[in-house]
Amino acid sequence: MPDTLTGRYVTQSTAAEYLNVTDRTIRNLIARGDLTGYRLGARAIRVDRAELDALLTPIPTAGDHR
Repeated sequence: MPDTLTGRYVTQSTAAEYLNVTDRTIRNLIARGDLTGYRLGARAIRVDRAELDALLTPIPTAGDHR
């Protein structure tokens, strides 16, 4: 089964690609508690796609005075 963003849970590699970061960054986010990793079996770890989207929340800039 191909690993895409159509499912709720994605691999660490897909999460890294989605956020345009390295696999190591995803592992660090999980280790710090900024992202929840869900263990599937002995080695596989999945990440909830909704949590990835939450990390992409826009921040206001100096030009946003609305």
